[in-house]
Amino acid sequence: MSIRPARPEEAPVLAAIVERAYGPWVAVVGRRPMPMEDDYAARIAAGEAWVLEEAGAPVALVVIEQHPDHLLLDNIAVDPGRQGRGEGRVLLDFVEAEAARRGLPEVRLYTNVLMETNIALYARRGYAETGREVQKGFSRVFMAKPVSDSAATAPR
Repeated sequence: MSIRPARPEEAPVLAAIVERAYGPWVAVVGRRPMPMEDDYAARIAAGEAWVLEEAGAPVALVVIEQHPDHLLLDNIAVDPGRQGRGEGRVLLDFVEAEAARRGLPEVRLYTNVLMETNIALYARRGYAETGREVQKGFSRVFMAKPVSDSAATAPR
């Protein structure tokens, strides 16, 4: 498996992975989570979508946005049939390494307050809660993790 920038023709594939990954959260949140409404063609064109591929096909993805003082982890999605294999950890390692490679001191993210398993996962990874806020009708938990220069050596 390897991580690479998503290709323009893969936008529908990314959208389909996100649909399957976030589908179970619709009942929990009470509406479609924001990643399900994202424009993956635009994300790919902006260089913000990366895929974890196996045998040349995307199996998981991450959307990251560069800001002056941090890298925002906007979305991470692993196809449900592949969850539990460590692919999410591989993508989180990549995001943290990418922040360090770009000289950014931290990774920030947000998730829905009702996605408690995700909040716990990020906390185990060293992300600390920095606040809670309602945005676009979603109750969000904001988290951040400092990255070290040694993270930049993580494999791609």
